[in-house]
Amino acid sequence: MKNLLHYIHTYPNRIKQILGIDHQQFIALVEEAKLRHEEQKAEVEKAKVRINEPGGRRKNKLTIDEEICLTLFYLR
Repeated sequence: MKNLLHYIHTYPNRIKQILGIDHQQFIALVEEAKLRHEEQKAEVEKAKVRINEPGGRRKNKLTIDEEICLTLFYLR
């Protein structure tokens, strides 16, 4: 997945063929998704009753950029 993101950022004119959206739309989509993800994460943390300290869960294998790219590639 990291190779696909590297390719997309190296050759932004080819992203339309790969994902179906242009490079600027992809960047805007990623930024909006990051903002919404942080908002949702804050809402969950605010409502959560903690027994253990925060940060004890398993780390994500994919970044938000990679998740969006993979989803768009799959849908295409």
